Amino acid sequence: MENKFVSQKLVKIVSIAIPIAVAVLLGIRVKLNLGEWTKLLPHVNAVINSLTALLLAVGLFAIKNKNKSLHRACMTSAFGLGAIFLVTYILYHFSNVSAHFGGEGVIKTIYYVLLITHIIAAGVVVYFVLMAMYYALNEDFEQHKKIVRWAYPLWMYVSVTGVLVYLMISPYYS
Repeated sequence: MENKFVSQKLVKIVSIAIPIAVAVLLGIRVKLNLGEWTKLLPHVNAVINSLTALLLAVGLFAIKNKNKSLHRACMTSAFGLGAIFLVTYILYHFSNVSAHFGGEGVIKTIYYVLLITHIIAAGVVVYFVLMAMYYALNEDFEQHKKIVRWAYPLWMYVSVTGVLVYLMISPYYS
């Protein structure tokens, strides 16, 4: 029981630390020159978000059809892509000034609604995904199912809106 508490405590600490670390890094105004290759990272991240959404959909289909091995492979891959995304996202923002959306009117409102809800959901989903993985790895499938009711739609929303936000802002990358 103590090991479970320590692990859940670690999940909570990491779930808080990641969004705070990202916010702090985004606030740093001095950018490091890591090279021109970092300008490709938003495009890479859009691909990662697209693949994550696809893996989430296939993973859901798999578990609904009782294909546990495919489900496990999809969800583990989506989790891995999430880790890669986090690294590439930080690298990009650590070395490049954020692009500013140049649209006007209704499209600007839509963009900012998507962006703000995406950012909030991305910060919140970390906890749910980590707990879902924790329960799955510990074979506590009842708790896994309960948390996935929140984790899955949030994670899918973050993945899909990540792509939509990218498509809307990509013309404004310098």
